[in-house]
Amino acid sequence: MGTTVVVGAGAAGLATAVRLRRHDPVVLDAGARVGDSWRHRYAGLRLFTPARFCALPGVPLPGDPGAHPAKDDYADYLEAYADRQRIGVRLGTTVRAHRFRDGRHHLTLGDGGSLVADRLVWAAGAHAVPVVPPFAAALDPAIHQVHSAAFRDGAGIGDGPVLVVGAGQSGADLASLLAATHRTCLAGPRTGTVPLAVARSRAVRALYRLPVPGERARRFLRRRAGPLVWHTARSLAAAGVVRVPRVTGVRDGLPVLADGRVLPVATVVWCTGLRPRLDWLDPRADGVPSLGFVGLPFQHTLSSGTLGGMAPDAARVARRLGPH
Repeated sequence: MGTTVVVGAGAAGLATAVRLRRHDPVVLDAGARVGDSWRHRYAGLRLFTPARFCALPGVPLPGDPGAHPAKDDYADYLEAYADRQRIGVRLGTTVRAHRFRDGRHHLTLGDGGSLVADRLVWAAGAHAVPVVPPFAAALDPAIHQVHSAAFRDGAGIGDGPVLVVGAGQSGADLASLLAATHRTCLAGPRTGTVPLAVARSRAVRALYRLPVPGERARRFLRRRAGPLVWHTARSLAAAGVVRVPRVTGVRDGLPVLADGRVLPVATVVWCTGLRPRLDWLDPRADGVPSLGFVGLPFQHTLSSGTLGGMAPDAARVARRLGPH
């Protein structure tokens, strides 16, 4: 039957491993525990969609299906899921390089070991490499810079005004948190707000099952931050967050806004997105039937890359790779 390797033991990887159970997949994950990719995110993070839409195949999330679990609760669910479904995970294992040769996938691991796979599924998440604009390097070295991927609870933020760049959900979360102790500006275009009742509705879930209409639509959607769920313009203002236009560059070491203003700040928090880490993949494997991807945004449907869309995408990949 050959060897099947799944890279990543988050929601995408575990959903894929269950669908490929017949192949007895080897699941690799860099974390010390299953779910660590969620545990290491910023304090206060909750799922945007209710638990009933975020469960993996065969095991509902515990508690109220209409509730929105916190990040640590979801991390614990993933760990319990792997145990209950008897998915063996090789923890603390990274993939350093990949070579596609003679129809097989040759993996070099971070510990110096190696694996050879007949089928390979990359499911390590779309949020691995922080993205910041090139002009970030021109900011005054005295300005503390931190990306949302490295932000935990604000304990390392010093005195002085803070600029949060990126007005999507993470930017709104962190700006609201920091405004309690710092003068905080939130830069970026307004994304609008989805009412909580709508976010919980089955109609939205059905909408997110729709296929993405072409590559042009994918590029457009990837450039835009999603609408807010937990915040509105009024709630941000009530928290003390000052909205400002997007940041367009740097002048004399300080951030410049689209309206020409220069902001004297002590800290910049970049909430400008992350991209998947795919540089280790051998380009010669592009398009080969034995290579699959799960967890990339807008890969097949509007919900690809979200917790609610990973199980259907995993099933799609599993069907292509072989019977399960």
